[in-house]
Order: sequence, then structure tokens, then C-alpha cells
Amino acid sequence: MTTDSPLRSRLRRALLEARRARDAETVSTLRTALAALENAEAVPAEATAGALEDAPIGVGATEAPRRVLSDADEVAVLDAEIASLREAGRAYACSVPERAAAARQAAGRLSRLRDEQD
Repeated sequence: MTTDSPLRSRLRRALLEARRARDAETVSTLRTALAALENAEAVPAEATAGALEDAPIGVGATEAPRRVLSDADEVAVLDAEIASLREAGRAYACSVPERAAAARQAAGRLSRLRDEQD
């Protein structure tokens, strides 16, 4: 199940446009951002292991509902992705300038989509 929010709708629309335009860099950036949002909804894995006889049985017995992110949570996840891209741009600046420019452009694209209003 995926959550439909204004931010995700903008990201999905932009992804569709980028795919139609065959813009591989933008497609990659948007897929990564959408995956980060999906991953943020994941249920944390329990680190403790119990006895086998205490394990739940039956269809769906081990299913857990995913987290539901608020709009503010989604923006925070996207902000973290933008910060990561900007940091990559700084890290590549001296050694691989073309990758630095690509990372900065990707951060700019995500920033614009974050700030758009529907």
C-alpha cells in the first residue's frame, strides 16, 4: 500500500514526465526519492529472537501495518535526500566535477518539487 500525498503526487508526475522525456538522471533522482519515502514507512525489524514455540502461526500472523508519514515527515525525508545530494556535490567537487554538478542539479530538482504547490 502506498500513501498518496501532494508531495508524492508531484514526485510521481515528475517521474512520468522524466520517463517520457527519457531523462535518465531525473528518473534516477525521483525513483530514489520515492524509495526513500517508501522505506521511511517500513516497520522496524525486531532485534530480539524468541523461542520457536512462541512464534505466531497462521496466514498473516506476522504481518504488521506500515507506518503512516505525515506531510511534515515526508518533507523531512525529502530534505534528508536533498542534503545528501548536496553533500555528494561538495565531496565530488574536487575530484569529479561532472558528478558534483549532477548531484547539485538533482538536489535542485528535488528542492523545486518540494516547494511546489498543487
